[in-house]
Order: sequence, then C-alpha cells, then structure tokens
Amino acid sequence: QVQLVESGGGLVQAGGSLRLSCVVSGSIFSLLVMGWYRQAPGKQRELVARISGEGSTNYVDSVKGRFTISRDNAKNLVNLEMLSLKPEDTAVYYCNARVVRGTRTQYDYWGQGTQVTVSS
Repeated sequence: QVQLVESGGGLVQAGGSLRLSCVVSGSIFSLLVMGWYRQAPGKQRELVARISGEGSTNYVDSVKGRFTISRDNAKNLVNLEMLSLKPEDTAVYYCNARVVRGTRTQYDYWGQGTQVTVSS
C-alpha cells in the first residue's frame, strides 16, 4: 500500500501565503515525478507544478513567480510554497506521485486533497 498525506491548506486573504506538504509512505522502491494539481468548483483538475526526481520543475503559467515546488527525497516529501495568493487560486489541491513499486512497475497515486480558499 502507498499513501499520500497532504497538509497545510486553509483560508487566507488575497496576498497571503500558504505552504502545502505531502508525505508519501508505504511500499516504495523509488519516487519519480511528484506534483500538485488543483480543481476549482465546476472546472477540470489542472496541473499546478511538478518536480522530477532530479529537481527539474514545471509550473502552470498562472502561478509562475508566485509558487515554488520542492522535494526532500530522503523524507519522500514534496512541498508547495504559495505566495501572493489570489482568489482564483481557490481550489482543492491534490498531491500526486509516480511511484516505482518493488516489481519495478510504476503507478500514479493521489492524496485526498486539501482545500485552499483565498478571500478577496
């Protein structure tokens, strides 16, 4: 079994900041790309940011310069630092990880989601 546990969501005023964290635990041989997605009401889930095992990052244009993704491979941890938050950042944020299990097969796993609400 593999579990992703997220933390750090909440309510913040526009211009404020939040830090999301996600810890991956369970039967893991290695972690490949890790990322954060979000889904706002009535919208499709979208990729916010992702980071490879080597540290290469990608961001959706709307968060570039405001959000920073990082990971700690020793702790199987991925963080998302969110600055200068805007009301349009309001969504449920989901952690995603591509995991290599003992059979060397790759699987995608998701966290349960954490709500981020930015008030204007």
